[in-house]
Amino acid sequence: MADRRLQVFHAVAKHLSFTKAAEALFMTQPAVTFQIRQLEEHFNTRLFDRTHARISLTSAGAMALDCAERILALSAELDARMKELSGQVAGPLLIGASTTIAEFLLPQVLGEFKSRHPAVVPRLFVANSETVQNRIAEHSLDLGFIEGDSHLPSLVTDVCCDDELQVVCAPSHPLAKQKSATPRSLMEHAYISREPGSGTREVIDHYLQKAGVPPDSLQVVMELGSPEALKGLVATGLGFAIMSRATVVMELSLGRLVQIPLSPRLKRHFSVVYPKERFHSKLVNGFVAFAKERFGTMQAAGVPAAGG
Repeated sequence: MADRRLQVFHAVAKHLSFTKAAEALFMTQPAVTFQIRQLEEHFNTRLFDRTHARISLTSAGAMALDCAERILALSAELDARMKELSGQVAGPLLIGASTTIAEFLLPQVLGEFKSRHPAVVPRLFVANSETVQNRIAEHSLDLGFIEGDSHLPSLVTDVCCDDELQVVCAPSHPLAKQKSATPRSLMEHAYISREPGSGTREVIDHYLQKAGVPPDSLQVVMELGSPEALKGLVATGLGFAIMSRATVVMELSLGRLVQIPLSPRLKRHFSVVYPKERFHSKLVNGFVAFAKERFGTMQAAGVPAAGG
């Protein structure tokens, strides 16, 4: 219900990029530029300084951003409260998730929630953890699932359950004969890594640094943004990867891959994140509670959680 120009302005101000804002809003860049120009004409002032292909907020833009965030939050609250007057849990539910959470964990949860609430229309946006958090902060997603905690002060983080990351390699790889692998022993082998911005990548880099092994000291032969592609490449014997146990269950059972625990073990949690606002709709609150309960049940039953 909020003025579309404010939504566009908010995205540009958060990204400080017309191109990235256009991608986040599924708009063309000229359309974004037009909306900003209209808003500047309406206020009769510049909201952005444009110099050398970079943009920054003017003092007027900074003031507008503060007000826009409050207006957008109130608009979302108004929409949600009006819908809830019917007493029915219904409407669109915009969810973000890191790649492997979306591929290995959420489908079952979404399916069960949809069967209980047929009037709800879930929409799943899949990207790495950093991108998911940015989309939630700019109010283009209702909530998201990431590894670890959010670094954005505008978001709330609720831990759902735990996961363990282990070394993954082909059965013919030298590491396959080891009962465990230390961070320093990994320096001797070719490494296939997740891409920058991945929650898994961030957790692994932090683990290595804590063990006194700089991440850039590993022999990185390739970086991939897809867990499926990562597994396929590891199976060729090109190198090892570090992945969630949940992502390789099938490959382990078929004998295509081998998993070796790290020493010390590498455990992390994954979380649900959502905007830090006074009001959240019954739909968002209901899904968060349902997802946390289901993830807890799956973990208790021995089904490992995944992270991307």
